[in-house]
Order: sequence, then C-alpha cells, then structure tokens
Amino acid sequence: MKKFGGPAIFFDRSDINTDEIIPAKYLTEISKTALKPHLLEDLLLDGKPFDPSAPALQNAKVVVAKENFGCGSSREHAVWAFEVNDINVIIAESFARIFRQNMFNCGILAIELPKEDINKLFTVEGEVTIDVDMNTCEMTARSANGGEAVVCSFTLNSFDKDLVSAGGWLAYADQKF
Repeated sequence: MKKFGGPAIFFDRSDINTDEIIPAKYLTEISKTALKPHLLEDLLLDGKPFDPSAPALQNAKVVVAKENFGCGSSREHAVWAFEVNDINVIIAESFARIFRQNMFNCGILAIELPKEDINKLFTVEGEVTIDVDMNTCEMTARSANGGEAVVCSFTLNSFDKDLVSAGGWLAYADQKF
C-alpha cells in the first residue's frame, strides 16, 4: 500500500481557491509537469504573496489548511499541481465537493477533520511531519523539536480508500476491470 504523509506545510487560511492553487493562465498546459513550478503561485497569506519556491513547500508531502479548501472553479489542474509536486495528503476542515473528489481520483488523500482537531495541528511547532495510517484511519503529527504528538482520527469511505490506495481512478480501474 502507498505511504501517505511526510513533511507538512501549514496555511492558516480558509477558502484557498483553485485560482490561487494554479492560476487560470496555466489551464492551457497539456502536461502535468508544466504545472509544477506554478503551484500556489497566486496564494495570498495575510495579504502578502506566498513564495512558491519556499523550501517548506518544496519539501512538503502534506498540506494543512482551514475550511473550504479547493473552492472556486472545478478545474482538475488544481489537483494535478499538487500531484506533480508529490503532495499526497491535504488536511482541512472541509473541501469543495468537486475538488475533494478530484483528489481521490488522482490518488491524493483528502482528510476532513473537525475545527478543534485542525486547531490542534496548528499548535505543533517547528518542522512537522504527519504520518497517516489508512488501516486505522488515524494520523499523527510530530514536531522535529520533540514535544507531544497530536493524534487525530478521520473517516474515509471504502471506495475513496480503494481509489487512493490504488493510486487514483485509472489505476483502480486497471486493477478491477
């Protein structure tokens, strides 16, 4: 089974939309690889532009954000930009419905947690690694500084679990049909 988790990057913001994830000017790209350097190019944090070349993003395998992640247009390119950057888990209080399903279809794990659990994750200081156990539906956030780990449980229906375990819809279909 594919391993989910790794170094995490935190965005203390709600409503991160698909235009911020991958700007519309890149929607004419026909390869996922062409999207790679443009992930989160138009993201604003506290009114300031985010630097997509930041080492924290370059090393990240997990994104943690607030509510309504992936809102906006239903472009699949937004999920592809995460996929091509090897980000395999996004954790948020809630997701836009189509964005969430596109994540599963591409083999990326979307974990929805209650606000209280999201807030606990944001209290872990320093460089954070999040490990996900798909069998138990638990995730553990640990700081490189030591300290107490934060453990959260999540739910995942069996079909979405099968999709991400297989590596996405196409790999799932190859296995089943």
